[in-house]
Amino acid sequence: MESQNWIVTDDSQCLPFEPREFESPVEIYRLYRFLTDLEDILQSTPDDYQRLQSICPLVRTLLTSSYWIQMENPQPSAKRGWAIRTLYKEPKFPLTVQLVTWLPGQVSKIHNHAAWGIVALISGEEKNTFWRRTADAEFEDRIEPVGEQVLVPGDIIGFMPDAIHHVEPLGDEPTITFNLYGEANYDRRFQFDAISHTAKNF
Repeated sequence: MESQNWIVTDDSQCLPFEPREFESPVEIYRLYRFLTDLEDILQSTPDDYQRLQSICPLVRTLLTSSYWIQMENPQPSAKRGWAIRTLYKEPKFPLTVQLVTWLPGQVSKIHNHAAWGIVALISGEEKNTFWRRTADAEFEDRIEPVGEQVLVPGDIIGFMPDAIHHVEPLGDEPTITFNLYGEANYDRRFQFDAISHTAKNF
């Protein structure tokens, strides 16, 4: 199956995504060069959608070139069910690069990121369920599901800052993803409860 690119809009619509063309100037596209190219994009491209168009092919090139990243898998405990290994985070620089492992049987909280983000599936399968706000007079934080997308290895999905989702690994194997996030506006970053129709900062 051919790898797919997706984008989740601010109203949580998951759509096929056409990234911009990118050709690495070197045979092995190392992490330091990836980070330098990212910085150039962040400085020259203020629009989040356009940033995702430019960054998505860099992520694919990195993961197909620097195979060591796919061997840096964080090992979660059975009790916790998930683990994160931070590959890059620097004070006062709006970028976080992580590897995330989820064990089968786990389900994340419903949340947004309040930042642009990219997730690339390295192994396993992951179901994303998307939600949108449907505020009414009784509950200003009411949400409803609007769709889902199963990701397989090689798929890359970009998120606009107000996209809302939760993730669930499928099958019997751990799900391992490469996650990249911009600078979050924490006042707008929420965890949602679809039963009580409430939201809280996290």
